[in-house]
Amino acid sequence: MKLYSVNLGTFKLDGGAMFGVVPKSIWQRTNPADENNLCNWALRLLLIEDGDRLILVDTGMGHKQSEKFFGYYFRGGDHDLDKGLAEHGFHRDDITDVFLTHMHFDHVGGAVSMEGDKLVPTFKNAKYWSNKHHWDWAVNPNPREKASFLKENFEPLMANGQMNFLDLPSETGWYDTELPFKVLVVNGHTEAQMLPYLEVNGHKVLYMADLLPSVGHIPLPYVMGYDVRPLQTMAEKAPVLQKITDEGMKMFFEHDAANQMASLKMTEKGPRLEQTFRLEDFNL
Repeated sequence: MKLYSVNLGTFKLDGGAMFGVVPKSIWQRTNPADENNLCNWALRLLLIEDGDRLILVDTGMGHKQSEKFFGYYFRGGDHDLDKGLAEHGFHRDDITDVFLTHMHFDHVGGAVSMEGDKLVPTFKNAKYWSNKHHWDWAVNPNPREKASFLKENFEPLMANGQMNFLDLPSETGWYDTELPFKVLVVNGHTEAQMLPYLEVNGHKVLYMADLLPSVGHIPLPYVMGYDVRPLQTMAEKAPVLQKITDEGMKMFFEHDAANQMASLKMTEKGPRLEQTFRLEDFNL
Protein backbone atom coordinates (compact mmCIF):
# COMPACT_ATOMS: atom_id res chain seq x y z
CA MET A 1 0.00 0.00 0.00
CA LYS A 2 1.16 3.51 -0.87
CA LEU A 3 -0.31 6.82 0.31
CA TYR A 4 -0.29 10.19 -1.46
CA SER A 5 -1.41 13.61 -0.29
CA VAL A 6 -3.55 15.48 -2.84
CA ASN A 7 -3.55 19.19 -2.05
CA LEU A 8 -6.30 21.17 -3.74
CA GLY A 9 -5.83 24.58 -2.11
CA THR A 10 -7.36 26.54 0.74
CA PHE A 11 -10.63 28.17 1.71
CA LYS A 12 -11.76 30.44 4.53
CA LEU A 13 -14.28 29.90 7.30
CA ASP A 14 -15.23 31.97 10.32
CA GLY A 15 -12.88 31.24 13.20
CA GLY A 16 -15.62 31.46 15.78
CA ALA A 17 -17.71 28.88 13.93
CA MET A 18 -14.70 26.59 13.69
CA PHE A 19 -13.95 26.74 17.42
CA GLY A 20 -17.39 27.02 18.99
CA VAL A 21 -17.26 28.30 22.59
CA VAL A 22 -13.48 28.68 22.67
CA PRO A 23 -12.55 32.41 22.83
CA LYS A 24 -10.75 34.00 19.91
CA SER A 25 -7.96 35.13 22.22
CA ILE A 26 -7.07 31.45 22.59
CA TRP A 27 -7.77 29.88 19.19
CA GLN A 28 -6.06 32.63 17.19
CA ARG A 29 -2.71 31.49 18.61
CA THR A 30 -2.84 28.41 16.37
CA ASN A 31 -5.25 29.63 13.69
CA PRO A 32 -4.80 33.38 13.10
CA ALA A 33 -7.77 35.19 11.59
CA ASP A 34 -7.92 38.00 9.04
CA GLU A 35 -9.73 41.32 9.52
CA ASN A 36 -13.06 39.57 8.83
CA ASN A 37 -12.45 36.88 11.46
CA LEU A 38 -11.83 34.28 8.72
CA CYS A 39 -9.17 31.58 9.04
CA ASN A 40 -7.46 29.63 6.27
CA TRP A 41 -8.27 25.92 5.97
CA ALA A 42 -6.87 23.28 3.66
CA LEU A 43 -8.63 20.91 1.29
CA ARG A 44 -6.20 17.98 1.49
CA LEU A 45 -7.29 14.59 0.23
CA LEU A 46 -5.72 11.17 0.68
CA LEU A 47 -5.01 8.87 -2.27
CA ILE A 48 -4.48 5.19 -1.48
CA GLU A 49 -2.78 2.86 -3.96
CA ASP A 50 -3.34 -0.78 -3.01
CA GLY A 51 -2.59 -3.36 -5.68
CA ASP A 52 -4.91 -2.67 -8.59
CA ARG A 53 -7.12 -0.34 -6.53
CA LEU A 54 -6.69 3.42 -6.41
CA ILE A 55 -8.88 4.92 -3.69
CA LEU A 56 -9.52 8.64 -3.26
CA VAL A 57 -10.68 9.82 0.15
CA ASP A 58 -13.03 12.81 -0.27
CA THR A 59 -13.12 15.14 -3.28
CA GLY A 60 -13.00 18.80 -2.19
CA MET A 61 -15.52 21.44 -3.29
CA GLY A 62 -15.44 20.94 -7.05
CA HIS A 63 -16.27 23.75 -9.48
CA LYS A 64 -19.93 23.46 -10.46
CA GLN A 65 -21.44 25.94 -7.99
CA SER A 66 -21.81 29.64 -8.83
CA GLU A 67 -19.24 32.37 -8.37
CA LYS A 68 -21.49 33.81 -5.67
CA PHE A 69 -21.39 30.50 -3.79
CA PHE A 70 -17.61 30.22 -3.92
CA GLY A 71 -17.30 33.91 -3.08
CA TYR A 72 -18.32 33.12 0.49
CA TYR A 73 -15.25 30.90 0.93
CA PHE A 74 -12.38 32.97 -0.55
CA ARG A 75 -10.66 29.99 -2.11
CA GLY A 76 -6.90 29.98 -2.60
CA GLY A 77 -5.16 27.76 -5.15
CA ASP A 78 -6.80 26.23 -8.20
CA HIS A 79 -8.74 23.36 -6.51
CA ASP A 80 -7.93 21.21 -9.54
CA LEU A 81 -8.40 17.50 -8.84
CA ASP A 82 -6.88 16.51 -12.17
CA LYS A 83 -3.75 18.51 -11.43
CA GLY A 84 -3.51 17.08 -7.92
CA LEU A 85 -3.73 13.52 -9.23
CA ALA A 86 -1.31 14.22 -12.09
CA GLU A 87 1.33 15.33 -9.60
CA HIS A 88 1.48 11.69 -8.52
CA GLY A 89 1.24 10.25 -12.03
CA PHE A 90 -2.48 9.44 -12.04
CA HIS A 91 -5.57 10.40 -14.04
CA ARG A 92 -9.16 10.67 -12.82
CA ASP A 93 -10.06 7.60 -14.88
CA ASP A 94 -7.55 5.57 -12.84
CA ILE A 95 -9.60 5.99 -9.68
CA THR A 96 -11.35 2.72 -8.77
CA ASP A 97 -13.02 3.86 -5.54
CA VAL A 98 -14.04 7.17 -3.97
CA PHE A 99 -14.51 7.01 -0.21
CA LEU A 100 -16.68 9.81 1.16
CA THR A 101 -16.15 10.54 4.84
CA HIS A 102 -19.44 12.47 4.75
CA MET A 103 -21.38 14.55 2.27
CA HIS A 104 -20.90 18.13 3.35
CA PHE A 105 -20.10 20.20 0.25
CA ASP A 106 -16.40 20.70 1.01
CA HIS A 107 -15.91 16.92 1.12
CA VAL A 108 -18.13 15.73 -1.74
CA GLY A 109 -18.39 18.69 -4.14
CA GLY A 110 -15.76 17.29 -6.48
CA ALA A 111 -17.53 13.93 -6.71
CA VAL A 112 -19.83 15.28 -9.43
CA SER A 113 -18.90 17.57 -12.34
CA MET A 114 -20.83 19.62 -14.85
CA GLU A 115 -20.37 18.47 -18.45
CA GLY A 116 -22.25 20.85 -20.71
CA ASP A 117 -25.60 21.16 -18.97
CA LYS A 118 -25.46 17.71 -17.34
CA LEU A 119 -24.27 16.63 -13.90
CA VAL A 120 -22.12 13.49 -14.11
CA PRO A 121 -19.88 11.56 -11.71
CA THR A 122 -16.34 12.95 -11.93
CA PHE A 123 -14.77 9.50 -11.69
CA LYS A 124 -16.53 7.41 -14.31
CA ASN A 125 -14.75 4.14 -13.47
CA ALA A 126 -15.10 4.39 -9.70
CA LYS A 127 -17.37 2.98 -7.06
CA TYR A 128 -18.39 5.70 -4.61
CA TRP A 129 -18.70 4.64 -0.95
CA SER A 130 -20.82 6.00 1.90
CA ASN A 131 -23.13 4.29 4.40
CA LYS A 132 -26.92 4.16 4.45
CA HIS A 133 -27.25 6.01 7.75
CA HIS A 134 -25.35 9.02 6.47
CA TRP A 135 -26.97 8.89 3.03
CA ASP A 136 -30.45 9.06 4.55
CA TRP A 137 -29.29 11.94 6.77
CA ALA A 138 -27.91 13.85 3.77
CA VAL A 139 -30.86 13.41 1.41
CA ASN A 140 -33.31 14.46 4.16
CA PRO A 141 -31.29 17.26 5.73
CA ASN A 142 -32.13 18.98 8.99
CA PRO A 143 -32.36 22.80 8.89
CA ARG A 144 -28.97 23.16 10.60
CA GLU A 145 -27.09 21.22 7.90
CA LYS A 146 -29.28 21.91 4.87
CA ALA A 147 -26.84 24.46 3.43
CA SER A 148 -24.02 21.88 3.60
CA PHE A 149 -25.88 19.00 1.94
CA LEU A 150 -26.31 20.00 -1.71
CA LYS A 151 -28.21 17.33 -3.63
CA GLU A 152 -26.33 18.05 -6.86
CA ASN A 153 -23.18 16.78 -5.13
CA PHE A 154 -24.43 13.25 -4.55
CA GLU A 155 -27.80 12.45 -6.17
CA PRO A 156 -26.16 11.97 -9.63
CA LEU A 157 -23.99 9.25 -8.07
CA MET A 158 -27.08 7.23 -7.19
CA ALA A 159 -28.79 8.00 -10.49
CA ASN A 160 -25.73 6.75 -12.38
CA GLY A 161 -25.54 3.52 -10.36
CA GLN A 162 -22.15 4.31 -8.84
CA MET A 163 -23.22 4.84 -5.21
CA ASN A 164 -22.39 1.98 -2.84
CA PHE A 165 -23.02 1.60 0.88
CA LEU A 166 -20.71 -0.03 3.40
CA ASP A 167 -22.65 -2.30 5.74
CA LEU A 168 -21.89 -0.46 8.98
CA PRO A 169 -23.75 0.23 12.21
CA SER A 170 -24.45 3.87 12.98
CA GLU A 171 -23.02 3.54 16.48
CA THR A 172 -19.64 5.13 17.18
CA GLY A 173 -16.90 2.51 16.80
CA TRP A 174 -14.16 0.91 14.73
CA TYR A 175 -15.31 -1.41 11.95
CA ASP A 176 -13.87 -3.67 9.28
CA THR A 177 -14.97 -3.01 5.69
CA GLU A 178 -14.65 -4.59 2.24
CA LEU A 179 -12.18 -1.81 1.45
CA PRO A 180 -8.49 -2.34 2.39
CA PHE A 181 -8.85 -0.38 5.64
CA LYS A 182 -10.95 -0.12 8.76
CA VAL A 183 -13.14 2.87 9.47
CA LEU A 184 -13.99 4.78 12.62
CA VAL A 185 -17.64 5.84 12.66
CA VAL A 186 -18.37 9.01 14.65
CA ASN A 187 -21.60 10.93 15.07
CA GLY A 188 -20.86 14.27 16.70
CA HIS A 189 -20.10 16.36 13.61
CA THR A 190 -22.79 14.70 11.50
CA GLU A 191 -24.57 11.36 11.38
CA ALA A 192 -22.23 8.39 10.75
CA GLN A 193 -19.13 10.23 9.53
CA MET A 194 -16.45 7.69 8.56
CA LEU A 195 -12.70 8.09 9.14
CA PRO A 196 -10.34 5.68 7.31
CA TYR A 197 -7.74 3.93 9.46
CA LEU A 198 -4.74 2.47 7.62
CA GLU A 199 -1.69 0.45 8.57
CA VAL A 200 1.17 1.08 6.14
CA ASN A 201 4.83 0.04 6.43
CA GLY A 202 4.56 -0.34 10.18
CA HIS A 203 2.78 3.00 10.64
CA LYS A 204 -0.79 3.58 11.77
CA VAL A 205 -2.58 6.48 10.08
CA LEU A 206 -6.02 7.91 10.88
CA TYR A 207 -7.59 10.35 8.43
CA MET A 208 -9.20 12.90 10.76
CA ALA A 209 -11.76 14.55 8.41
CA ASP A 210 -14.03 16.70 10.59
CA LEU A 211 -13.58 14.94 13.90
CA LEU A 212 -10.36 16.94 14.30
CA PRO A 213 -9.94 19.66 11.64
CA SER A 214 -6.54 20.92 12.85
CA VAL A 215 -3.92 20.67 15.58
CA GLY A 216 -5.68 23.65 17.13
CA HIS A 217 -8.64 21.36 17.87
CA ILE A 218 -6.72 18.78 19.92
CA PRO A 219 -7.90 19.90 23.42
CA LEU A 220 -11.17 18.14 24.17
CA PRO A 221 -13.43 21.23 24.53
CA TYR A 222 -12.22 22.67 21.19
CA VAL A 223 -15.22 21.58 19.13
CA MET A 224 -16.64 23.19 16.00
CA GLY A 225 -19.82 25.23 16.13
CA TYR A 226 -20.81 23.34 12.98
CA ASP A 227 -21.14 20.04 14.87
CA VAL A 228 -24.72 18.86 15.25
CA ARG A 229 -23.90 17.10 18.54
CA PRO A 230 -20.97 18.96 20.13
CA LEU A 231 -21.14 17.07 23.42
CA GLN A 232 -20.98 13.81 21.52
CA THR A 233 -17.94 15.08 19.60
CA MET A 234 -16.21 15.63 22.95
CA ALA A 235 -17.23 12.16 24.11
CA GLU A 236 -15.89 10.66 20.87
CA LYS A 237 -12.64 12.64 20.87
CA ALA A 238 -11.53 11.51 24.32
CA PRO A 239 -11.12 7.74 23.63
CA VAL A 240 -9.96 8.31 20.06
CA LEU A 241 -7.17 10.68 21.10
CA GLN A 242 -6.24 8.31 23.91
CA LYS A 243 -6.00 5.46 21.41
CA ILE A 244 -3.95 7.61 19.01
CA THR A 245 -1.54 8.37 21.86
CA ASP A 246 -1.34 4.82 23.22
CA GLU A 247 -0.79 3.21 19.82
CA GLY A 248 1.44 5.89 18.30
CA MET A 249 -0.98 6.63 15.47
CA LYS A 250 -0.32 9.46 13.07
CA MET A 251 -3.17 11.83 12.29
CA PHE A 252 -3.65 12.99 8.68
CA PHE A 253 -5.44 16.34 8.48
CA GLU A 254 -7.89 17.26 5.74
CA HIS A 255 -8.30 20.87 6.84
CA ASP A 256 -5.17 22.00 8.72
CA ALA A 257 -3.59 24.58 6.40
CA ALA A 258 -0.20 24.46 8.14
CA ASN A 259 0.18 20.81 9.18
CA GLN A 260 -0.31 17.71 7.08
CA MET A 261 0.20 15.12 9.84
CA ALA A 262 0.83 15.01 13.56
CA SER A 263 1.34 12.74 16.57
CA LEU A 264 0.08 13.20 20.11
CA LYS A 265 1.42 12.94 23.62
CA MET A 266 -0.57 12.68 26.82
CA THR A 267 -0.02 15.40 29.44
CA GLU A 268 -1.59 16.31 32.76
CA LYS A 269 -3.90 18.60 30.77
CA GLY A 270 -4.90 15.81 28.39
CA PRO A 271 -3.78 15.08 24.81
CA ARG A 272 -1.47 17.62 23.26
CA LEU A 273 0.52 17.99 20.05
CA GLU A 274 3.78 16.03 20.04
CA GLN A 275 5.20 16.44 16.54
CA THR A 276 4.14 17.45 13.03
CA PHE A 277 5.39 15.87 9.82
CA ARG A 278 4.48 14.86 6.27
CA LEU A 279 3.77 11.59 4.48
CA GLU A 280 7.14 11.84 2.76
CA ASP A 281 8.89 11.63 6.13
CA PHE A 282 7.77 8.01 6.53
CA ASN A 283 7.86 6.63 2.99
CA LEU A 284 4.15 5.99 3.16
